[in-house]
Amino acid sequence: MTQPARTLDASGLACPMPIVRTRQAIEDLASGDILEVISTDRGSLTDIPSWADTLGHTLVDARQEGERFVYLIKKG
Repeated sequence: MTQPARTLDASGLACPMPIVRTRQAIEDLASGDILEVISTDRGSLTDIPSWADTLGHTLVDARQEGERFVYLIKKG
């Protein structure tokens, strides 16, 4: 598995905050870097993949670990 350059823990945040924090976190990364996002918001299941696709980032992985949703996003 690809090692993330940064991990963002957005656990406990409700929509739209996981996306807002993800956008802020990915701005600091270089193109090609991986951002790991951890969320407990069920809305992130559709929000994060859609957001990544819209902005030209690649969703490398999306999985559920118990109550948490974990995403790996490659900056475009």
